[in-house]
Amino acid sequence: MTELPARRLLLVHAHPDDESINNGVTMARYAAEGAHVTLVTCTLGERGEVIPPELGHLTGAALGGHRRGELAAAMRALGVEDFRLLGGPGRFADSGMMGLPDNDDPGCLWQADVDRAAELLVEVIREVRPQVLVTYDPDGGYGHPDHIQAHRIAMRAAELAAEAGCPVDKVYWNRVPRTVAEDAFARLRDDLPGLPFEKAAGVEDVPGVVDDERITTEIRGDGGANAAKTAAMRAHVTQITVAEPYFVLSNELAQPVFTTEYYELVRGERSGDGDGRESDLFAGIAGTDGITGTAGIEVAS
Repeated sequence: MTELPARRLLLVHAHPDDESINNGVTMARYAAEGAHVTLVTCTLGERGEVIPPELGHLTGAALGGHRRGELAAAMRALGVEDFRLLGGPGRFADSGMMGLPDNDDPGCLWQADVDRAAELLVEVIREVRPQVLVTYDPDGGYGHPDHIQAHRIAMRAAELAAEAGCPVDKVYWNRVPRTVAEDAFARLRDDLPGLPFEKAAGVEDVPGVVDDERITTEIRGDGGANAAKTAAMRAHVTQITVAEPYFVLSNELAQPVFTTEYYELVRGERSGDGDGRESDLFAGIAGTDGITGTAGIEVAS
């Protein structure tokens, strides 16, 4: 039997690189504190656009295999050892952007039966027993079909796991407060002339931006977690170019690297000082306050 730490965090993402952009600080912080961090990625991003010209020949399965290696490198940077592909490598293919013929591929995630895919995630939940689950909002942050489907699968898995006697105490959605995004883009406009990027994105290009009052929780990075996040983002060479504190995707539009990460608690009890935001995803969960070592559950090894 293997004993898992008292704090156990599960993140569900659509493609390799989503985890580093959205949750790199959070993952690095909790991994460094001794929590068990599990990442489930639903596809290998086989239909992603490739930035470096020297890697432009990578498409389809070859790109997916390459991105799997990038994901492993990113997880080393974040200190995360438990990362998995939903149902195993190649079970669900990248669906492409919304409205493209790729969405009709019977093997893509968008065409997957949500309950059957959720059962695969329930297997992970039953094994790891996470108290906290992080995923996207119902729009997937910005409307990508794989992000929407990852949300549906994660939320359904939480329901099914609870019915099976393995409840997840708290479920969070990735968010960015509107004022934080607006301030960051104002700085970006000032800094743009000195950057290796020609154009800036806008607030509307950032997934999950909502009014500030929707934010329940913020996870602040320190020097180590911040550096781990940017290192993890750099590991996704085909998808991201970083020039701290900014980065671009294949659209070549600069946007900020957020080293404080924000969440909206959608299931579970909120904990904090009065009306203040939580500073810990595990806040209020019995048996986890201030615990960084092992004292958790035993699982078959």
